[in-house]
Amino acid sequence: MLKRWLRNTAFTLLGLASLVGLYVAVACALVFWPANGAKPAGDAPADVQAWVLSNGVHTDYVFPVRSATIDWLQVFPLKDFKAPPPDAEYIAIGWGDREFYLNTPTWGDLTVSRAFGALSGGNRSLLHVSYLRRGQLGRGAFELPLSQARYAQLVGHVRASLPPGPAQAIAGAHYDSQDAFYEAEGAYNLFETCNTWIGRGLRQAGVTVSRWTPFDFTVTWHLQPARP
Repeated sequence: MLKRWLRNTAFTLLGLASLVGLYVAVACALVFWPANGAKPAGDAPADVQAWVLSNGVHTDYVFPVRSATIDWLQVFPLKDFKAPPPDAEYIAIGWGDREFYLNTPTWGDLTVSRAFGALSGGNRSLLHVSYLRRGQLGRGAFELPLSQARYAQLVGHVRASLPPGPAQAIAGAHYDSQDAFYEAEGAYNLFETCNTWIGRGLRQAGVTVSRWTPFDFTVTWHLQPARP
């Protein structure tokens, strides 16, 4: 009886390890077969300087607060934030699992059950928005020069992730004085991560990026690190 249990457990663990290995292998392989890899001659000029910001696990878009395309202050008003920097030039926007976002302000707050709950799906999602000064970009920023047309595509991707009507801030939910959380469309799961959301927007905007981006490096692989 014990022998059979040990054998079944071993096969289960081996099967799980194989699935994890396949997941990672596919993600890595697709980095070398990117979408939008062939840049057409006379490609549109870079009218908007944006960035992808990575903390080593999670990625965000970083856009200018105001441009000819959009004024983000009209979408995410300062009243929703505790004390955003008055001289903020940029806005960082990320998408993720609601429970994970609200209950894991630091990696020290991460638990196995919370991580499993996010990956298994079923939870609603949120947008996490921060207003930043240029000096706050720092390490982990990757350059994302965009034409106005490509930037408009990315803006459309972000706005499509909000429910209809004005953006709905989550009252009292903050990591610091310059961020806020907003209700979002979609649900986080193993195949729909914060990074796949970033990658989908980049593909729609014509940026060279992996065809599937579950990890941060699959988003940033084809981008250039920002100059200090």
